[in-house]
Order: sequence, then structure tokens, then C-alpha cells
Amino acid sequence: MIRDIFTKKKKKYATIPSEQAKQEVPEGLMTKCPSCKSIMYIKELRKNKMVCDQCQYHHRLTSPERIEQTLDVGSFQEFDADMIAKDPLNFPDYKEKSASDRKKTGLNEAVITGRGTIGGMGVIIGVMDPRFRMGSMGSVVGEKMCRAIQHAVEEEKPFIMFAASGGARMQEGVFSLMQMAKTSTALNRLHEAGLLFISIMTHPTTGGVSASFASLGDINLAEPKALIGFAGRRIIEQTIRQKLPDNFQTSEFLLEHGQLDQVVHRKELKQTLEKILAIHEPAGMKEE
Repeated sequence: MIRDIFTKKKKKYATIPSEQAKQEVPEGLMTKCPSCKSIMYIKELRKNKMVCDQCQYHHRLTSPERIEQTLDVGSFQEFDADMIAKDPLNFPDYKEKSASDRKKTGLNEAVITGRGTIGGMGVIIGVMDPRFRMGSMGSVVGEKMCRAIQHAVEEEKPFIMFAASGGARMQEGVFSLMQMAKTSTALNRLHEAGLLFISIMTHPTTGGVSASFASLGDINLAEPKALIGFAGRRIIEQTIRQKLPDNFQTSEFLLEHGQLDQVVHRKELKQTLEKILAIHEPAGMKEE
């Protein structure tokens, strides 16, 4: 009928989820990739070692996740788990914020250290966790690192360090800054003992951490597209009055300019470490 010709058909629009509907989605079920903006199930992301299967963006790992992905199953033995930072400067809210981070993360500090094996080869390992005070290096972080390095010297094992940090912890002032020299001195003892130090820089490795132990590896590795540098881009541009390249302070930029030995995809990292350790392993040092 002619009436049907002029009758407007109602368009179907996608409905916008109500606030109630949004709240019914379980928290922690899905996440958005900060690089390509794709939505993915967190469960699937974890199966993929926290790497986006669309753009290969490396999401941050917690220190327990990093240890699980790196060491042989059941081989990890933690050092100094109970060490907790003091508040030497009575910095406003520092105690409360540290307590909040301990409750939120289940960690007592921004680094976990211990011994374990990779492919059956014994190592001493340290893993920084950016969830705790943005992985900042305070007195306890420095002390735990130095004790771990001493274990490496005494046990004649390689030392592997995963850096993930915003730099020195301002709430501890000079006590934090002195950890740069302290950790560097400890690594010199490792070097004098003829033992291997593998530094692995992840996103981000900045400030005093990048300017000290993170850059002192016998072998320096990094994950793809990690932010690595001392001062921020804006500060450098204002100082030199020049525009910096878009990829400045990325793993790839540092590799191109000779400051890294290799950029390693997370899925290939354990295998790469096994190869490096096997090359440097003295005969008969493989653990049972």
C-alpha cells in the first residue's frame, strides 16, 4: 500500500549500558590496552604473559608474576621479606601511604629479592614492583639489593635485577639518594669477584635507578618500548632548546645508540636468560 511506502521505519540504536548494568560487570574481568585501546579479558591477557595480542604492548607485571615467569617452578627462596622502611624525615603522610601500599600489594617494600634457578642454573634475583610507591628506591630497597648482591658473591652466583621504578624516593631525601652509590659499590664487589650481573630494564626505569645500578649490567637488556631515562623529556627539551625524537628514551632508541645489548620480547626472555647463563656458567655449577 502507498501508506507503507511513506511510513518511516524506526532505526535501531545501540543502547547505552546503565550505571547499574556497568556495576554488574565483575571488577577485574576486562581491561583496555593503553597502546591500541583494544578491550581484552584479563584472564586471556595473563595467559599471554600480560602482552597485548593485538599490538604486543607489554603491560606491567607484579613482582610475583615476574618471578613466576622467570624462575623454575618452586625454586624461589625469598630474602629479607620482613624489612620495612622507617620515616627518617617525618615526611607528611609517608607512614600512612606506605601502610596503604603494604595492604594493597601484599608487599612490605618495592623490591623482592631471593635465590632461585633458571633452567636449573642457580641465580640471585631482585624484582622491583611499581605498585609500591611507584617502585621508588628508598633505604630498604637499597639495603635489600645490597644484601642480595652479597649473597651472590658468597654463593658465587650470577645476579639478575629487574628494574621498574620512578627513581629515588623523595620522602626519604638524602637517605634515598645515597642508595645510588651504595648499590653501585655493591655491584663493584660483584664485578671484582668475577660474577655476572644481568640488568633488565622494564617500563618505566627512570631517575636515580636508571642513573645507578640499572645501567651497570655486564649485560643490559630491556623489554620493548620501555621508558628508560634520567630526566623527563620536557626538562631536557627546555634545557637544550631542541625537539627530541618521538622515540627518545625508549628501549629501541637506547639500543640504537649503544646503551643496551638487546631488546627482548617477554615471551623470549626466560629462554634468552638461559642462553646467557649457560654461556657464563662455570663447569659443574648446575644445581640439582
